[in-house]
Amino acid sequence: MTQAFLAGVLDPFAVMNAIGLIAFALVGSTKAIRREFDLFGVAVVGLATAFAGGVTRDILVGRIPLALQLPGEIALGTIGVLLAIGLHLVLDSADDHPVALVADGVGLGAFTTAGAIVAVDVGVSGFGVVAIATINAVGGGAVADILLNRSPFILFEDFYASCSVLGAIVYLGATIVGLTAGTAAAACAGTTVLVRLIAVAYGWTLPTAQSIQRVN
Repeated sequence: MTQAFLAGVLDPFAVMNAIGLIAFALVGSTKAIRREFDLFGVAVVGLATAFAGGVTRDILVGRIPLALQLPGEIALGTIGVLLAIGLHLVLDSADDHPVALVADGVGLGAFTTAGAIVAVDVGVSGFGVVAIATINAVGGGAVADILLNRSPFILFEDFYASCSVLGAIVYLGATIVGLTAGTAAAACAGTTVLVRLIAVAYGWTLPTAQSIQRVN
């Protein structure tokens, strides 16, 4: 039993998945709280944020979603929801607080890494690794935005999904050069989180079609 526990603790996917579930459930729940959803609505949005990306990932690789297999998955998401409610009790505008912004970046890095690990394990192409990792990372946020009755913000100019793309490329490169799974996971998560936090700090955005000068 001890060996099984240690294997789970040291498994890069298990670690990144757990971090991502808690962080994104927290982020999604704080957004629902800001919109004055009732507690059931807060839980729905929080859990959707945590699980939608991973469910989509699992469907793409042809396996039953982990959220439907492991009770611990729901427990981790519930912890994130409860943390969001706790933050609301002690902070004003918890969804805009640095705690939530950092949690969002950490969740983005964790889920990018979890998606990349799964994609490499099933043997998809390099493009497939990047695509699945990015979907895993941003899919939950897109579904949450729909539940909140707004257009998914990843479709606007915010530098968000691009961070996942960069992190997934780093993971892919790390595996190609033969780095260990743990090192590759750390490099992917670190890159994604770092780039996201820098983007928030400096207000990085992607250009829009309207920003392109017309040729007369």
